[in-house]
Amino acid sequence: MRDVAPGGFLVLPWPGGGVSSEPETEQGPEEEGRGGLLLRAGALLGVALICLAVLRKWISGGVCRCSVRLDGKTVLITGANTGIGKETSRDLARRGARVVMACRDLTRAEQAAEEIRQSTGNGNVVIRHLDLASVYSVKQFAKDFLDSEDRLDILINNAGVMMCPRWLTEDGFETQLAVNHLGHFLLTNLLLPKLKSSVPSRVVTVSSIAHRGGRIDLDDLFFSRRSYSSLESYRQSKLANVLFSRELARRLRGSGVSAFCLHPGVIRTELGRHVQGWFPLLGALLSLPSLLLMKTPTQGSQTTLYCALTPGLEDRSGQYFSDCAEKEAAPEGRDDEVARKLWEESTRLVGLKDTDL
Repeated sequence: MRDVAPGGFLVLPWPGGGVSSEPETEQGPEEEGRGGLLLRAGALLGVALICLAVLRKWISGGVCRCSVRLDGKTVLITGANTGIGKETSRDLARRGARVVMACRDLTRAEQAAEEIRQSTGNGNVVIRHLDLASVYSVKQFAKDFLDSEDRLDILINNAGVMMCPRWLTEDGFETQLAVNHLGHFLLTNLLLPKLKSSVPSRVVTVSSIAHRGGRIDLDDLFFSRRSYSSLESYRQSKLANVLFSRELARRLRGSGVSAFCLHPGVIRTELGRHVQGWFPLLGALLSLPSLLLMKTPTQGSQTTLYCALTPGLEDRSGQYFSDCAEKEAAPEGRDDEVARKLWEESTRLVGLKDTDL
């Protein structure tokens, strides 16, 4: 029955305000605890995702924001069919450069080159055979390049091997020092006439933070007398990259050719395949974290691009870079006396006449 309020107003019952036929239920302590737990878990998950995003941003490092075009320029990149070499080639092709991809495996190189041509619309991407572990191959490559190419604006010494077993090359050199340093040392020296005729030009050498703690043993570069350590050998070769770049810059001062070296970051590439081969369980365990804690090849190529393209960097020739910024190399990478002696020994090993460039 509807009630009538004093004054003649009709009073209607408020929806839900009457007596309910269903008894009201209250949350018990157990349900309240579960709800609070879910709330806290959600908050922790949100914080974890934010921290992960910040960590990934930090790991990805610097970005080369240079918008320079390279139309009419020629770039040579070693080890360009995979990893950061491939992504560097793609970026430079997108800028209009003639890109020469120097690779040991021509089948994979052609597949990579065709992919780059398709994705960039630049058909001026070519491949050439180069085996940095062979002095003969390097000399033959350089001769063909000098005979067929009009110019060389940027040379990127990118190829490398990491922590492989103690293998000797056909010339009797330990493989890591041969590929990472001696092959690039010889290649650069043989191509200097083309670099000098194309000034301003640049030589960019991919080293590593692993040069820290490295040591150049001029009396036993190939571990003939001391016990072989794949890590120690790798560090020596990466330190050699830093010292080579430093001495090259000194010898080329005033020539219009600049030299830079860099640490690209820890990259998800095939470079660590020997480590995973020795420790397959470790490789499997680290595969998921590596997706989160390592740079992608595109991110890893950014400092190479920064050194190759950034205007006004010529006065920093000989310096070491990381995350698209100049960084101080380790003390062992700033030893000019060792750099000079390594240069002299390298010229002897690869059969060059040591001249003050």
